[in-house]
Amino acid sequence: MGKTGKKLIADFFMLMALTTSISYIVNPSIYELITAVTLNLIATVLKIGSKGILNIEYLATSLVADFHLIPALIIDQMGDVQESISLVWGAVVANIVSIVIMIIESIFRALIEEEEEEY
Repeated sequence: MGKTGKKLIADFFMLMALTTSISYIVNPSIYELITAVTLNLIATVLKIGSKGILNIEYLATSLVADFHLIPALIIDQMGDVQESISLVWGAVVANIVSIVIMIIESIFRALIEEEEEEY
């Protein structure tokens, strides 16, 4: 699988983690939270070793989301759903920042490729 395929899969999992996290906020279900945690962890693993101008920031945002979602799962199981939702909001913000970085990285990559074609 090429570099583009790996990026596509990582981006897919990041978007799925974001939308599943939002789904949990709207309708708190332990299954949605488990799914969001799983999807975000997969996205984080796929981002490790990615190459790009903003790859460190891209990975950092994913780790921040992990460090919000995992405690949210534990707190939800302890019975404090409102606190869990608050933590999931933090993960949502981190994932939105990650998506913004993903878009910026794509624009940089397109500009670099366009410049290379000119020469």
